[in-house]
This record gives sequence, structure tokens and C-alpha cells, in this order.
Amino acid sequence: MINEFTHSQFAHCESGVVSTLLSHYGLKVSEPMAFGMTSTLSFVFLPIIKLNNMPLIAYRDLPKNIVKNIEKILGIKVFKKQYKDILEANIELTRLVEEENKLVGLQTSVFYLPYMPENMRFHFNAHNLLVYGKDGKNFKISDPVFEDVVECSEKDLTKARFAKGVFAPKGFIYYPTYIPKNIDFSVILRKSIKKNAKSMLTPFPYAGIKGMKKLAKAIEKLQNKKDERYIKNYLTHIVRMQEEIGTGGGGFRFLYAAFLQESKEFGLDNKKLQKASELIVESGDTLRLFALKCVESAKKIEKFNAKEISEVLIKASTLEEEAFKILKTI
Repeated sequence: MINEFTHSQFAHCESGVVSTLLSHYGLKVSEPMAFGMTSTLSFVFLPIIKLNNMPLIAYRDLPKNIVKNIEKILGIKVFKKQYKDILEANIELTRLVEEENKLVGLQTSVFYLPYMPENMRFHFNAHNLLVYGKDGKNFKISDPVFEDVVECSEKDLTKARFAKGVFAPKGFIYYPTYIPKNIDFSVILRKSIKKNAKSMLTPFPYAGIKGMKKLAKAIEKLQNKKDERYIKNYLTHIVRMQEEIGTGGGGFRFLYAAFLQESKEFGLDNKKLQKASELIVESGDTLRLFALKCVESAKKIEKFNAKEISEVLIKASTLEEEAFKILKTI
């Protein structure tokens, strides 16, 4: 077990875990940097892909994007493994934390983590956390969305690591094994920013800025629906995808804005970074207002105003379009 481990609370699980892992193994990388360098900010609205009979809505790239891309971007090496054998997975995890004193990242299901409050438990299989030790049959866990460390029994953690369904973790474990001494962050950041700008300005109609506008139109069409239960479910689904699974669509925007502020230290165009950062913060605030209006309408369906809610999302898309057009020229 690691005797001197410092737990930190973060805005988002995967970026928080990667930040802690890299910092623990010798490379100080903040959560905004881990998120921004991997060009993880996005928006996707895919009506043909269903989650609980509702369309897929995502405010960031796919799970594991940060874990996979940080390796290539920084030139580091990361041990990554999935398992078919549950016993092998448990033996290896125990060996790593007890005998080798490793800090390791795991992918889990939120639903099977008993320390999660009941109202936060839902079937989402891409929650990342850290294991830093074991006491008897309990693993010592640093979950980045909690204020302090927690413990979880091997039995419960195993359920969470081998949950079935979309993004099934399959016991996924990871930790860095090599970190180069000299990393040119100015080149990395410029490429990452331009890549993210390109993805948000994509011509594909269901992604990036265009995806936000597509969702706004879909919300407007709800006004013609007579099934109030369906409308309520749709609106609460939007909020769940944004504020629970998505750590807050606004939350991701604030993370990215902080990343742009940090990037100013590496010789990039400060004026462009500052302006884009301000626009993305404003978009984050707007997305939170958007979620609030969805909640209010779901609670009091008689006050549902599809046009009003749609216009708030359109405003966020306009702000982000301006920001990423600036960033594309970095």
C-alpha cells in the first residue's frame, strides 16, 4: 500500500484520475491539462443510438479517450489491460497495490459502487477511480468525485469492474510505466487546440456545433407531442446526460476554459486564448441555464416552452462556434 498518498477531488472522473496518476508518477499535469491536451471536449447528438430508449447525447469524447490519447500525445507508456478471468483480475490488482505499491486506475460501473449515494447510482459503466491499497478484503479507493478517500469490498468492486452492457469495463486497469523527461508542451498544446476546434466545427450534422443545433430543433418538435410523459422523460434524459453522466455539459466547458488559460504559459497567442476562454465560460453558464429550464419544465409540464429552451441551447452553440473559430487560427 502507498503510505503517502494525497487524494484530490476533481470535476470529472477520467481527467481527474489521469491527472493524479501522472502527478504521482512524476509529471505534474492538472486536470484541465489532461482534459484539454487530449481534445476531449465535444458534443454529439445521435437519435439513432438509444440509451434507455432516448437519444445519445454527449458533451465529451468517448470514455477512455483521455487514457488512450494521453499516451500518444505525451510520449509516455501506459500499462493497460482488460480481463476475461475475474480471479486473475483480482489477483493482479491485489499484487500491484500490496506488493508493488502501485497507484492504479480502474474503469467501473457507478451502479455497483456501494459508497455512492443511492440517488447517484445508475447503469453507467465508464466511471474511473484509483486504488492505492488494500486492507483485509477492502480496497482503498480514491474516487475523484468524492471529497475524501473511501473503501470498497473486493466483492463489490469486482461487480463494478465486470458489469455488463454499454462500455462494459471488463476489469480495465491502467497506470503509467514510463514518462519522458523532456516534453515540448507548446507544440502539443497547439496541435491539441486545433484538433479540438476542427472536431467542434465539423460539417457532420450530429456532432459539434451542428449537433447542438440539431438537439435544439429536436426539442422544438417536442412542443407538438401530446404524450406528456414522453416529454418529461426526454427533458430529464437531457439533464441526466449533461449533469450526471456528463459531469455537467457546463462543467466540461469550464474545464476546457481553464485549460486554455493554462496554455497561455507556453507561448501561444494569449489574446486569442483569453477571448476563446471567456466565450467558452459563457457557454458553460448558458448550458447550465439550459439544464435548469429542462428541469423546471419536466417538473411543471404545463410551463413547458420548447422554443425558449431551444433558444438557450442555440445561444451556447453560437458562443462555442465563435470560440472555436478563433482557436482554429492558433
